[in-house]
Amino acid sequence: MKKHLKIIEDNKASKGIRFANFIIDRIVIYIIFFLFGAFSLLVYEIFNIEFFLNITNKMATASRLQDILITTAVYLLYVFLMEYFTKGRTVGKYITGTKVMSLDGSNPTFQEYLIRTVSRIVPFDALSFFGENGWHDTWSDTRVINIKNYKAERQRKSDIDNIGIKETA
Repeated sequence: MKKHLKIIEDNKASKGIRFANFIIDRIVIYIIFFLFGAFSLLVYEIFNIEFFLNITNKMATASRLQDILITTAVYLLYVFLMEYFTKGRTVGKYITGTKVMSLDGSNPTFQEYLIRTVSRIVPFDALSFFGENGWHDTWSDTRVINIKNYKAERQRKSDIDNIGIKETA
């Protein structure tokens, strides 16, 4: 069981910021699909290669269920890869100044990122952060925190801890 730091809970991102992260990241997914379509057309026009254009056409004529499955898969891949390789941040989190951290104040592990991502498959998880914590946060023992507030509080605590310590320079 991980140590649960109060500083992490005290600096959780607000529900409004979490919602903004969700909206921004959804917009990024739409941009990815748009760019794939533009890339497909460009490759076809320049090199007369139909491979990517055929994929784009199949995606455009997909059933509602296929569309949901493809979009969900791309979204989950995007969130996992972004959070894992940027140490807890997606485009939305960069814009809003937030990041994912473990309850003990460390960067999440591969397993925690994986649990966060797989948890998003649960219906209505995307809006679960309107409660106390999102389900993907609770099940992975992580939180989305406001970086600026977190660093400021850590600095204040460090300054208080260092009062009276003799400086040697």
